[in-house]
Amino acid sequence: MSVRRNVYLDMKTLEEARHILFESFHLPDILTEETVAVPDAVHRVLSKPVTARVSSPSFHVAAMDGIAIKAEISFGVSETKPKVLTMNEDAFYVNTGHILPENTDAVIMVEVIQELDEDRVKIEAPAFPWQNVRRVGEDIVATELLFPQNHVVTPYCVGALLTGGVYSVSVKKRPEALIIPTGSELVDWRDLGPGALKPGEVIESNSFVLGKLIESWGGNFIRHKMIKDDVDMIRKCVESAIEDSFDFVLIAGGSSAGSEDYSKRVIQDLGEVLVHGVTIMPGKPIIIGKANQKPVFGIPGYPVSAIIAFEQFVGPMMLKMLGQPERKRDIIEVEPTRKLSSKLGVEEFVRVKLGKVGDRIVATPLPRGAGSITSLTEADGIIRVPNHVEGLKEHAPVQAELLRPIESLKNTIVVVGSHDNTLDILADRIKANHPNVTLSSSHVGSIGGLMALKKGVCHLAGSHLLDSTDGSYNTSYIKKYLPDIGVKLVTLVHRDQGLIVPRGNPKGIKGISDLGRGDISIINRQLGSGTRILLDYRLQQLGIEPHTLRGYQNEEFTHMSVAVAVLSGAADVGLGIHAAARALDLDFVPVITEQYDLVIPETYFQTDLIQILLDTMGTSDFKSRVLTLGGYHIEKTGDIRSLPV
Repeated sequence: MSVRRNVYLDMKTLEEARHILFESFHLPDILTEETVAVPDAVHRVLSKPVTARVSSPSFHVAAMDGIAIKAEISFGVSETKPKVLTMNEDAFYVNTGHILPENTDAVIMVEVIQELDEDRVKIEAPAFPWQNVRRVGEDIVATELLFPQNHVVTPYCVGALLTGGVYSVSVKKRPEALIIPTGSELVDWRDLGPGALKPGEVIESNSFVLGKLIESWGGNFIRHKMIKDDVDMIRKCVESAIEDSFDFVLIAGGSSAGSEDYSKRVIQDLGEVLVHGVTIMPGKPIIIGKANQKPVFGIPGYPVSAIIAFEQFVGPMMLKMLGQPERKRDIIEVEPTRKLSSKLGVEEFVRVKLGKVGDRIVATPLPRGAGSITSLTEADGIIRVPNHVEGLKEHAPVQAELLRPIESLKNTIVVVGSHDNTLDILADRIKANHPNVTLSSSHVGSIGGLMALKKGVCHLAGSHLLDSTDGSYNTSYIKKYLPDIGVKLVTLVHRDQGLIVPRGNPKGIKGISDLGRGDISIINRQLGSGTRILLDYRLQQLGIEPHTLRGYQNEEFTHMSVAVAVLSGAADVGLGIHAAARALDLDFVPVITEQYDLVIPETYFQTDLIQILLDTMGTSDFKSRVLTLGGYHIEKTGDIRSLPV
């Protein structure tokens, strides 16, 4: 049986694909209008201009408490030449908002008049016409334009509309979308119990993300029940949708080149494929089609691809429908902390963490896989690598689109270095007590952290580097790699490091020496990490050649990733911390209790951000949370040592 696959024969650039989309539909004419009450119109787009029906104020009113007079009767009055006025003849008491009595045009504040008796008041200063008076139409004049077509109604607008005598308005109907999640591997999270996923199953999340994106861009959606990889069922669903009242359709999944990716075939059967494949990454497999004169999209299955495809095509299309300008993110200049390679001919959206270190904004790239949704949830910005270059140089200034307010970057503590689970607790406790402060950590290993300090791209580094000559931690490495930088070493924790093995330790692993057995595969940590240095040191002590270990070349960047590799069966064992094993209910064979320090340059030590971090480390709440992880010791947490230049 032959397998039918899709092939990207004519991929378009981002600019070309967007042009095709916008030129293929009369987008501003797609939406109809509806009438809603003014209070319900907030965030809606006006389909017609709105003019005032009444003036505001509709009569002259007092703007102050006091007496209303004809201004001309006060001309010439002064402290040396006061004037007595008779109430209800020359003057009339009024409160703020009262209609001015006939033949009056000014209000004298109650604070500057002298009451002589019930019928007489004395004034010692003149008033001028319309003083302390709100005149007819001062705010709104009947028939004047309040808001033009395509204006987005805000809460402020409600007051202006109601005050101008407008109680209902015509607005554009929200774009209506049908989202069709497809894929035989998908399961609905609402049908699952804890830990109930079976091998090969994937929780369907894209349709929920896409739906909320549609709402945030001004539309409504309906989520169809999940459809297995059945081309006839998908075709029937899309055909029904384009004949219904939906303005556009999203087929979630099935847009790539696999044998069970049916979106392209369905769109071809019902209409026309305008674009299949765009030279962006993530997001390349997007399909743009037309059926029954309506846009139909094949959205990639990987979550980051799906989001970027939406933000580059679906969202802008919705704004065109609504007559709104395209959304533009703030742009700032940043410096990548390391070289970024990229494929020539592809525009890449690189997610980055950002932080202000010294006088520059540094950008640390996050994982670039299209399936890593956390690369967006953790990102502060996006660097777009143009399709005509093969990458970006380290520290060379580039532009980044901001995903968060720029002010938040000034309140970000940038940590680079060895991974430790207690950094997550520290980040949470800092955010709980200082909502405007964020701790951002990147895991590149202990030596990688020291090198980041040397390059000036972080505020502090996490390190647990063992000196095999005397058993000390970090000091000798700091002197070697940071000879010109005075630092403070602050002990975060002591932690138990050992061998993470499956529950029950089925292969009976008792220590490092067992790793040389031919029936055992390991998962390693990356070069430069303290854990890797510890493993290599112990192997050397035992006379075991590292290259003889099965899996020695397979590397992970965090202790939790090592634990996951063991849990999944990808490896029999990995060196890591007790807390990681405990978190995933794995067994643990102790090897050593090690010291994990925060290395902080003296330049930053006295800053408010670092003092907040240190104060948080000293709280009983932080320490008690650390102990619940297991395998940690806090007796020396917060101890400070100086290493001057």
